[in-house]
Amino acid sequence: MEKLQSMEQFNQLKNEERTLFLFSADWCPDCRVIEHVLPGIEANYPEYTFIYVDRDEFIDLCGELDIFGIPSFIAFHEGKEVGRFVSKDRKSQEEIEEFINGLVG
Repeated sequence: MEKLQSMEQFNQLKNEERTLFLFSADWCPDCRVIEHVLPGIEANYPEYTFIYVDRDEFIDLCGELDIFGIPSFIAFHEGKEVGRFVSKDRKSQEEIEEFINGLVG
């Protein structure tokens, strides 16, 4: 999964056809739990570009997007937010895939 490098890159990526941002942090135990399933999820959804956003590096962006718990996901389609799975709760592979399957766009 590619790691977000700048706000300019975020603005470019959210305007692409299908981008899914994972907001996470290295110190987050619930984020670490899902790390091993993420490559499989990426492989199952090749139509999406998956981007890792380090919550500590992009704290202002998290505030703008009302992300106060991690791990969290926000999906964009051509600049429009089409779905979010945002909470402080641990997420399972099944829950993440259910979220992706429910996206429109």
